[in-house]
Amino acid sequence: MPVTLDRRRLLHGLLAGGALALAPTIALARIAGEQRLVVVILRGGMDGLSAVPAYGDPDFAALRGPLAIAAPGAVDGALALDGRFGLHPSLAPLHAMWSAGELQVFHAVATPYRERSHFDAQNVLETGGTGPSGTGTGWLNRTLGLLGGAGLGLAVSPAAPLMMAGPTQVATWVQGQDRPPSDELLDAIDRLYADDEAFHAALASARATEDLVAEAQATAGMHARGMGRLAPAFKGLAALLADPRGPRIATVEVTGWDTHSAQGATKGRLATLLGQLADGLATLRDDLGPVWKDTVVVAATEFGRTAAPNGTGGTDHGTAGAAFVLGGALAGARVVADWPGLARGRLYQGRDLAPTADLRGIFGTILRDHLAVPERDIRGRVFPDAAALHLPAAIV
Repeated sequence: MPVTLDRRRLLHGLLAGGALALAPTIALARIAGEQRLVVVILRGGMDGLSAVPAYGDPDFAALRGPLAIAAPGAVDGALALDGRFGLHPSLAPLHAMWSAGELQVFHAVATPYRERSHFDAQNVLETGGTGPSGTGTGWLNRTLGLLGGAGLGLAVSPAAPLMMAGPTQVATWVQGQDRPPSDELLDAIDRLYADDEAFHAALASARATEDLVAEAQATAGMHARGMGRLAPAFKGLAALLADPRGPRIATVEVTGWDTHSAQGATKGRLATLLGQLADGLATLRDDLGPVWKDTVVVAATEFGRTAAPNGTGGTDHGTAGAAFVLGGALAGARVVADWPGLARGRLYQGRDLAPTADLRGIFGTILRDHLAVPERDIRGRVFPDAAALHLPAAIV
């Protein structure tokens, strides 16, 4: 059945002020049931040891140095999870979901990629392979094809990310057009002009001022750190997902995680980013209303960061990190980690948190248990080179 004019009006009306792009002959395919899935791509390499500090590891505090998050109960301490791991204080909205049984945390996870290129690592995350691929098809697009084709998918971005790219058509939407440069772009510019001390100092000063303004606005009750960046996009997404005629599977891209310098511990660039992410996810939960009980959200990054800080108060490209799975459809709260330890001899290549689980296993379990994709199709068609992939149990 082709998209009708009334459906187009509905989608544009729900997302007034943005731009929604639909292919002219999208059919109204439906998943059997009311399940929703949102994949949040954290571009740039989120520092999992800051987002989910392993304060119970005896080597954590010394290894992390000034970036270490203190144990729960200390000033600016982590938000307690299971006695070994906590959440960064800026992730308080996620901690509330943990208390409600709506958050699971996976640590020491990574894709099969073991190098340090953003471009290649994001390619692997999105195509679902064991190495960079030029096929131009994402694992979530292959999933959409198995579930009934066009009409199910939405990308909250100007163009569909590689994860959503492929033969099955998806809609795209952006919340407004006039945006400041992303943190990821500013990081790249800063590295490009690393030898220009005057430019480096000016850029650092400007970014520090922007962070101070955002902090002051939030303190004054404006809550601008989230509402000014991510929450409007999540509100628009929730409006579509909550509508019975809307999409069922969506991607959201959040940039800025490439914290090579001035990362900060409980304050600073990373804390602001984590707060924005948590606010956006809380907005999605609140605005979905009764649909939240049928929803799973997974937030993952292309790789983690170095376990120890570098000389400029940041972290460099690493290997394993953390991923979040949240939603009203979860089977309770838990931390899943085959923890490798943070002793120097246990680090991957002497510098990174060692990977002990494959991110594709998390994705595959959600597809199997939440969207009812047959496991043979997950191994043979969604992740075609993952015949031996371990799928963890009891996510939903």
